[in-house]
Amino acid sequence: MPLVTPLSPDHDAETQKLADFYNETLGFCPNSVLTMQRRPDISKAFINLNKAVMANEGRVTSALKRMIAWVSSNATGCRYCQAHAIRAAERYGAEQEQLDNIWEYRTHPAFSEAERAALDFSLAASQVPNAVDDSIKTRLYEHWNEGEIVEMLGVISLFGYLNRWNDSMGTSIENGAVESGEQYLGKHGWNKGKHI
Repeated sequence: MPLVTPLSPDHDAETQKLADFYNETLGFCPNSVLTMQRRPDISKAFINLNKAVMANEGRVTSALKRMIAWVSSNATGCRYCQAHAIRAAERYGAEQEQLDNIWEYRTHPAFSEAERAALDFSLAASQVPNAVDDSIKTRLYEHWNEGEIVEMLGVISLFGYLNRWNDSMGTSIENGAVESGEQYLGKHGWNKGKHI
């Protein structure tokens, strides 16, 4: 049972219009946003931040951004966000081999060194205490420019917010996200946890 019950998708007309973004991303409006709309300024600000963070300004692809989100969510243990991130990676064209082997990104040949550097950055930046060090910085600069690093940290930070929001709320997870979580993450023990 969630801490706060999500409202209907049509509760706030402005949020509903902005939330059309999620129909492309996930195929549904997430319950996290439906809960945020109890304070519409929060839901609207969050959706606009999400759109800005996920915009492609450089070589950081939509699929890689979603895999960065998955690594961040995996590091914090948020099962809700893990399932959403892997579903969005799938919908944004991540290679099947990457989806099937996301847990092994450090060693699996489906991932490039540039992707590994980005995903290691996500893992280090999502830990408490933060583990970004000179080694991570050096690897990032071998493959990415400063604007692209800002894009990546935008994703990591956005999911830091979402991980805390959804784990604290115990946000109910939607069927589509459950399907993706079970398909790609279930073999490694993923389940809905408290996100019933």
